[in-house]
Formats: sequence, C-alpha cells, structure tokens
Amino acid sequence: MMTERQLQILSGIVKEYIRTAQPVSSHFLNGKNILNVSPATIRNEMQQLTQEGYLLQPHTSAGRVPTDKGYRFFVDKLFEKEIKQMRLEMEKKMEDALNFTHQLTRFLADHSSSLALGYLPEENILWKEGWGEIFSEPEFREGETAAKFARMLEDFEENIDELVFDDFSQIRVYIGKENPFSKSQDFGLVMGQCSFPKNKKGLLVIAGPKRMAYDKNIALMDSVIKFLNNY
Repeated sequence: MMTERQLQILSGIVKEYIRTAQPVSSHFLNGKNILNVSPATIRNEMQQLTQEGYLLQPHTSAGRVPTDKGYRFFVDKLFEKEIKQMRLEMEKKMEDALNFTHQLTRFLADHSSSLALGYLPEENILWKEGWGEIFSEPEFREGETAAKFARMLEDFEENIDELVFDDFSQIRVYIGKENPFSKSQDFGLVMGQCSFPKNKKGLLVIAGPKRMAYDKNIALMDSVIKFLNNY
C-alpha cells in the first residue's frame, strides 16, 4: 500500500514532469518543500516507487519520470481527490453547473498542459481554458501553426452540437489527419461526454499538438468523466 509520503512524492513528480517534460530529482522536490524530510529520504522513497513500477529512471541522472502505472495511480487517486474537493467547495458556495463546468475546464487545462474546452449545450456556453499552456508549446511559436489551430477550433465550434447529441460511450481520440474538424495534420483531440451537476449533459475536450501525451490525457479524461457520471 502506498504511504501518504509516497503519494505526495508521486504527485510532485507527475505534476512537475507534466510541466517540464524533464526528469524530476529529489533535490527539486526538497527545494519545493513538498515534504519536511531530507533529500536522502526522498531518494529512498523514489527508489521504492521505482521498484514498484510507478517511476522510471530514464538514464544515469538522479531524476525520475512517471510510468503509465504511475500516471494511472495519480489520475485515479489524486485527481479524483482534487475533483471531489473542488465539487465540495462549489456546493458549499452554492455555485451552479455553469461555474462548476468553468472550474473543471480550468482544471483539465492545468493538468493536461493543453487547451481544454467545456461545453454545456443547454446554456450554449463553451469555455476555453489553457491558452497560456498551449501557446507555450514549441509548435505554436510559428504564427502559421497558431492560425491553423484557431481555424480548427472555429470548425469544431460550428459542429459541436452534433458531437453532444451524437451519443458515444467511449472517449474519442483524433490524431493528426484523423481530425474531422480541420484539414491540418498538426493537432490532436481527446473528447468525452459527461454529466455535469444537476444532470446537465455536456462535452469535455483536450486539444493540443499532435505529439500530446495521449496516454496521460486519455487517463485524465477517463477518470474525470467516470467520476462525474458516477457522482
């Protein structure tokens, strides 16, 4: 069974790796004051997590990266905890489905490092969060790529109601030329239908460059949708 300390270490590594795509060291975690323990203790815990298959040491450096098993555990346990806490806070403040969906879209953007979209057809409202994340990607340093991405989003918006009312139970993933909303082969989409508070049907989407981390984003989307549909 994973200890609370190991949970915090895995969480810190996953979040930093998502942000930088670089191996994360014990010195970095210690410097962030994630735990009130020494770098040596953090290294020992990282080694244990590596032996159990949650982390991987890609080369001779002291840094670690999360494995698929580590991502899955993080998504299933830690993201779910954050979503539950966010929903409790929203309910305490008597916020409605609009505010919850907006906050959830921001949550997806933060943890996928991509552009996230949340759509409520009853209100005809589409949130787009994560512009800073998406335009910090190397592909978007070229104006032409950014323009293609904008056109793809416009095309997506024009067809969004078809996606909502065309029921699909599985998460849909479009990679490059598979994208039905653009002739460009430069982007990827991960999307799923879900039930927001007050039984409002909606759509969640993660959009980014074709090289996006599909395993991570699919796992993230899957856990969020399952939590919302079973709440």
